[in-house]
Amino acid sequence: MDFCLPAKFNLKYVDTDGVEKTPVVLHRAILGSLDRFMAYMIEETKGAFPLWLAPVQVAVLSVSEKSADYAKTVYEYLRENRIRAELDDRNEKIGYKIRSARQTDKVPYMIIVGEHEVADGTISVRDRATDETHTYQKEAFLDKLLSEIAARTR
Repeated sequence: MDFCLPAKFNLKYVDTDGVEKTPVVLHRAILGSLDRFMAYMIEETKGAFPLWLAPVQVAVLSVSEKSADYAKTVYEYLRENRIRAELDDRNEKIGYKIRSARQTDKVPYMIIVGEHEVADGTISVRDRATDETHTYQKEAFLDKLLSEIAARTR
């Protein structure tokens, strides 16, 4: 329903009671409405979508080649559980990977996997919103993701 367009074009009609009124326009272009809604969402969030809507929900970042295999295991675990994840095992410094995931790709969560996480069997998770890092078991983090997605929070 569009209340603005009739006012913009000064559209009027005379109702059965003889009073001049402004009509309401009903748009039937479903795809056009979705396009406008998505453009509005991108503009309002500046591309930093909430977890449930983000194209990439989690970025798995390996610190070095020594942790690449464990990072791939974590990535595959997330993908098997229907989390939209990407694996960044490029030969780049971890600071560069974090900046890229946080500022350019605007990924809600980054999992940083280094030798310490490999030895402990844990994951370090950095939250884009708070920039805090917490350590989780991968199963506990998956539960957190799934509950946040179901609740559509943030």
